[in-house]
Amino acid sequence: MSAGRRSRERTGDTGDAPHLLCGPRAVGEALRAGRAVHRLRVSTRARGLAELVGAAEDAGVPVARVEPAALDEASGGVAHQGVIADADPPRRHDLAEVSAAQVLVVCDGITDPQNLGAIARTAEQAGAGGLVLPRKRSAPLSAAVERAAAGALSWLPLVEVPGVPAALAALAEDGRWTVGLDGDAHETIYATPVLAERHALVVGAEGRGLARLARERCDVLAAIPTAGRLASLNVSAATAVALFEGRRRRLGW
Repeated sequence: MSAGRRSRERTGDTGDAPHLLCGPRAVGEALRAGRAVHRLRVSTRARGLAELVGAAEDAGVPVARVEPAALDEASGGVAHQGVIADADPPRRHDLAEVSAAQVLVVCDGITDPQNLGAIARTAEQAGAGGLVLPRKRSAPLSAAVERAAAGALSWLPLVEVPGVPAALAALAEDGRWTVGLDGDAHETIYATPVLAERHALVVGAEGRGLARLARERCDVLAAIPTAGRLASLNVSAATAVALFEGRRRRLGW
């Protein structure tokens, strides 16, 4: 196997199309994080982007002014606010590389790009040390996910695993608690002491929730008590509640 092929497999880049970052925030965070950005396209009608363009030029990134219609076509419907960059995909890490993290987030079957991106953004802001994704049954790391993540994928380590149940078993062997969010659980996150300890928060798909095998592998199942008439919180909102409750607990707020 060639070095180039190994590199593409490591990042998830097939070589068939550029990995797009749409919008000033996603592009700006990529530049700030030192991520490889290969080209920046800016709308001829865009305003207020001098700082971003300057940062790209300082990093040696070629900058082209293009018509808005060309950006619309390139983005495939993802909102771009006049800016698109071609960049390397997020690097995939091994579980061992994020072992020291106090908190990890494990996504079990999150196939909606907006939800996955929002979870990544929340995880980064809550201080999680990594986002664990299954190789299948997960939204691809597309321009839509990058946009919803608002630059978080340039900072948050990503771990791609063959399957969530096996990953949870490996995390348990490493001495990490696994806490699954489950609306039907009898225990609430506010009564879950392990949120203050080294743990992985496991979140399931919208509507379906955690798959059976993933649920069975969790050490603790916890619910978020709600007061409304709807069936549940959006998965990204539920993830945010649980992550920041854990952060509050760890910091003694």
